[in-house]
Amino acid sequence: MPEHKALDNVIDSLSPLEIKIIPFLNKDIKTIQERTQLDETSIIRALHFLENKNMVVVHTTKRRTINLGTNGIYYRKNHLPERNLLTLLEKQSPISIEEAKKLSKLSDNEFKVSLGVLKNKALIIIKNEKIQLNASKEEIIKKTLEEKFLENLPLDEDSLTSEQKYALEKLKGRKDIIEIKEKSEISFELTNLGKEIAGKEIKSDLIEELTPEIISSWTKNKRFRKYDLYSDVPRIYGGRKHFVNEGIKKARRIWLDMGFAEMTESKTVSSFWNFDALFTAQDHPVRDLHDTFFIKNTYSELPEKSIVLKVKEAHEKGVGKSKGWSYKWDEKEARKIVLRTHTTCLSAKKLSTIKKNELPAKFFAIGKCFRNETLDWSHGFEFNQSEGIIIDKNANFMHLLGCLKEFFRKMGFEKIRFTPSYFPYTEPSLEVSVWHPEKNIWLELGGAGIFRPEVVIPLLGENIPVLAWGPGFDRMLMDHYQIKDLREMYENDINKLRKIKI
Repeated sequence: MPEHKALDNVIDSLSPLEIKIIPFLNKDIKTIQERTQLDETSIIRALHFLENKNMVVVHTTKRRTINLGTNGIYYRKNHLPERNLLTLLEKQSPISIEEAKKLSKLSDNEFKVSLGVLKNKALIIIKNEKIQLNASKEEIIKKTLEEKFLENLPLDEDSLTSEQKYALEKLKGRKDIIEIKEKSEISFELTNLGKEIAGKEIKSDLIEELTPEIISSWTKNKRFRKYDLYSDVPRIYGGRKHFVNEGIKKARRIWLDMGFAEMTESKTVSSFWNFDALFTAQDHPVRDLHDTFFIKNTYSELPEKSIVLKVKEAHEKGVGKSKGWSYKWDEKEARKIVLRTHTTCLSAKKLSTIKKNELPAKFFAIGKCFRNETLDWSHGFEFNQSEGIIIDKNANFMHLLGCLKEFFRKMGFEKIRFTPSYFPYTEPSLEVSVWHPEKNIWLELGGAGIFRPEVVIPLLGENIPVLAWGPGFDRMLMDHYQIKDLREMYENDINKLRKIKI
């Protein structure tokens, strides 16, 4: 009797979706979809509702499928580039590298990749600028498993043979040849209560919602469907900004509330503003192609001549008791255009435009910077930086510490440490670190200091104290959002973006 009572209570709470699939609960999901004409999402939702009522148990298994990428589709049809090179070598070996490149009709990148792949498999020997085949047909077949693997795709990762796993590993590092997709598969089993109701046609005249029509034609015998207020329902995600933009918005608000005005400029600047105005020598390693992105064959106009001459003097002879760098400054080098390596170039430009009657003044910037770095978990070729300057005859080092302490406190860091450091365009200089209670370490965030006379005098005309700072902003965001890999900030995974807490 109690079981029947439980069943009656369940029937009184069934939604239209659940009622629609109950007659087919003895079937699999695909059959339910065919019989009810419901989409897969609606069926899975109904199954979860029934699971809350202890009628079914839903199982989720994740399956990884390996399929062809964009290049994989092309190479399956036209062969992998190393196969085209092997075909040529089977006809003509040895052959010069230049001739092989020409006859194989491969692009520069494909040819280089093919040489690397075949050399690693010991199928060829390169000597005296010539390529020689170094394997029999049997060896070539044994060592070129990737082609056969591509022909058999798509495949489930769990079903791969040892040879296929080897081929997969070899192809993983090559661009867009394969792609691995993870798919969740849903299955279910009936509980005792579910077995009792499965296959039955259920008719319900329970009221789902109260409408004006129902109120106007009300009869006493009508009943509302029971609702379980504790059952899970699909989450609704509203529109929102990317969490990185939210973090930038918060920091911008803090600086504005502290009375700072914002500096904005193009992400491409001349080397003059990015390096020369900041007293960075023209032979400094940071100006090398390995560190900086230069815009090829493009040059910028320099600012007014008086500023250029003062910067030139600072480099060649020195200003304000400085000896400078003692070399001949090259105007053409200063005109080269770069993707800005820091937002400090905005501070330099601002100093050159501000008028004496506008002092004291304070400015900030938060913007994207670029450096020629190898991408990994802690480095990126682009990053956000928070920049600021205070120009005031009465400013001193303690004002700098107080300003930074207030900003980081408002950003949520209570314990802050300042340590002496060195930066090319500030003296004295300091490093800002914040305490990380979970890791029990000091987390380094960036540098600050007072601009050197060699920076201030050419741009401002006199040596007025300029407090300056430029900590990396992405590190703050990584700590706040507990992100361990910098690349996660730019992946744009919609599920992560929905779940991350602002």
